[in-house]
Amino acid sequence: MGPSGFEALDLAGIFVFAVSGGLAAVNKRLDVVGMVVLAEITALGGGILRDLVIGDVPPTAFTSLGYVLAPLVAAVLVFFWHPQVTRVLPAVQLFDAAGLGLFCATGTLKALDHGLSPLHSVLLGVVTAVGGGILRDMLSGQIPTVLYDRQLYALPALLGASVVAAARALELHGAGVTAGAAVLAFSIRVLAMRHGWRTPRPRGVPD
Repeated sequence: MGPSGFEALDLAGIFVFAVSGGLAAVNKRLDVVGMVVLAEITALGGGILRDLVIGDVPPTAFTSLGYVLAPLVAAVLVFFWHPQVTRVLPAVQLFDAAGLGLFCATGTLKALDHGLSPLHSVLLGVVTAVGGGILRDMLSGQIPTVLYDRQLYALPALLGASVVAAARALELHGAGVTAGAAVLAFSIRVLAMRHGWRTPRPRGVPD
């Protein structure tokens, strides 16, 4: 995938994650400053961690104006029109699932492009996908969702990232592969929320 295609997918993930951060701020009754902080952290946290690990410094979030403006646009959208946003897509988790899918795919792709092994690229793709959400949950006073993966949060990201790595190993390239992996992760996450699919707890630990 060319740089422009990768950046477009990355920006899409940044925007939808920022919306989820903004809506989380609304739910916590934060002011505009808190909303912008949560939107920026949710959108950029995972990508910054990814770039630091692969040595792509300074991280893209600090060199591309679009990476900073996209969360700001999302925060403004939520600030003024959050009732309309929640009516169109009523759950914060839906935006979060979209960001999860996009970031697990683009994070894995960027790691592969920087020479990491498929296994390490998959792991970094998962970190890219869940990193911003972890920071969002911690700042808003919640246990990070990934620590109690009861409705399949990290697992969809792992599957999406694995598809990207497997496609590269089979020499399958293009935006379609990356988008398909993102849709797969998104779909599994949404189906898990809808049907209550859960990962098991240790033996003897009650639900």
